[in-house]
Amino acid sequence: MADPVLVDQRGDATWITLDRPDRRNAYDPEMAEAIVDALDGSTRSRAVVITGVPGSFCAGGALTNLSAPDVTNMRGLYRASLRLFDAIRTHPRPVIAAVNGPAAGGGNELVVACDLAIAGESATFGQTGPRVGSAPVTGATNVLGVQIGEKRAKEMAFLCRRYTAAQALELGLVNAVVPDDELVGAVDALVEELAVLSPRYLEIAKVSSNIWWNAARDSFTNGLGMLVQAIGSPDMAEGATAFLEKRRPRFPAPDA
Repeated sequence: MADPVLVDQRGDATWITLDRPDRRNAYDPEMAEAIVDALDGSTRSRAVVITGVPGSFCAGGALTNLSAPDVTNMRGLYRASLRLFDAIRTHPRPVIAAVNGPAAGGGNELVVACDLAIAGESATFGQTGPRVGSAPVTGATNVLGVQIGEKRAKEMAFLCRRYTAAQALELGLVNAVVPDDELVGAVDALVEELAVLSPRYLEIAKVSSNIWWNAARDSFTNGLGMLVQAIGSPDMAEGATAFLEKRRPRFPAPDA
């Protein structure tokens, strides 16, 4: 099978392109590890850009067979997600999300993890967790509140609505929105702007700005632990089945 990511050096930036169009660039543990490896190998660049092959930015974690999930595989995916987002946050260079399609679920949290984000005007954003029998615990229920405000973050995490690129800009989830065919040029211009700045002091600024991410880090691990305990629950099974059958889920009533 071909590599799950494409890595290109374009001037001062390393471009990491998610390359699984058959699943809308959703990542499995192998793909997440490939992104981490690409990040680890890009520290001599002035910036790093993460994008997707045309058609989707990232549909989040590749959740398969959730109606009868394998606990070991699910644990691996959860851990891979956190390792990926941490790798972005701890990378010494600015990491830019070039959002060229839907950013859903873990793909939306990928945008949250990146330092900067530019979106094409057709891009969309949003979480999927409670709709499909999961919850977004690695960014969207904690750090996102710092970025766009607690009430808006809860709206996004709880209600699983879809937001246009223009709405994401208004919320503060992205830095800019441009016509789709101008996205690469806009990202290149941002890289050029970063390239004339001191990489040493940019790193200091980035490390310092991680205060809220670091403060939420225990919340990530606690949330993932709770997700592991919920693997195979009736809610997960119903959410997955409804998603595959393209119908409204019928979740069990609250116990108390």
